[in-house]
Amino acid sequence: MARPFRILFVGDVYGKPGRRVLSAHLPALRPAYDFIIVNGENAAGGFGLNRESFDAITRAGADCITLGNHAWHHKEVYGLLDDARLVRPLNLPLGTPGSGYSTFEVQGERVTVVNLLGRVFMEAVSNPFLAMDELLERPDLGAVFVDFHAEATSEKAALAHHLAGRVAAVIGTHTHVPTADTRILSGGTAFQTDAGFTGPLDSIIGADPEGPLQRFLTERPHRFTVRDGPAELNAVAVELVSGRAVRAERYHYEEEKRT
Repeated sequence: MARPFRILFVGDVYGKPGRRVLSAHLPALRPAYDFIIVNGENAAGGFGLNRESFDAITRAGADCITLGNHAWHHKEVYGLLDDARLVRPLNLPLGTPGSGYSTFEVQGERVTVVNLLGRVFMEAVSNPFLAMDELLERPDLGAVFVDFHAEATSEKAALAHHLAGRVAAVIGTHTHVPTADTRILSGGTAFQTDAGFTGPLDSIIGADPEGPLQRFLTERPHRFTVRDGPAELNAVAVELVSGRAVRAERYHYEEEKRT
């Protein structure tokens, strides 16, 4: 039997608390995994990625960083997109800087990481289903790991079933709430609707509660700020054999709350 190849996928890193818990905890996990992917979509102040957050995530042990709908929030990201470790959404217009996938050679294994944006309740982008069909015509991808940055549970599940047996994993991001539906679909495709996020515990999906609460109460725009305090790390561990998933499980860690 082929040696298992272990991938850890860490959900959306949110602001300074997310970077802190990642930097403190991921190095301890690093030896147990062959390849680590981190979604850095909200790493810089809760929106997008900049040089400081890119460096923090890679120093912590990430082999690849994926993005999402806030990819262009910081101009610094344009100077980072030539780095093969950074993957922006695939289903964006032709001519968009960077690449929507990146292929890595790790211990004799070929792994391709793909980042996709959903379209339900999101800004208009190209069809992620068709974008993946076109990409999968390439013969040199190896095991394909998909980070599907989308809002709707149904869209994420539909893509996973559409790709079942053709990719190693489809793991969702964006909602910041981990789901309890971790499973292996037919053909050896790992799936979880959302990995959850890596950020402040006592928050509203990362933000200090005051901003979101005032928005709901007054129905007017209010500034969202990153919540301070203890943080959590959410991830999904996927084990592959010959490019197909044989095991998937959720991982959760919390910093201790100060009394």
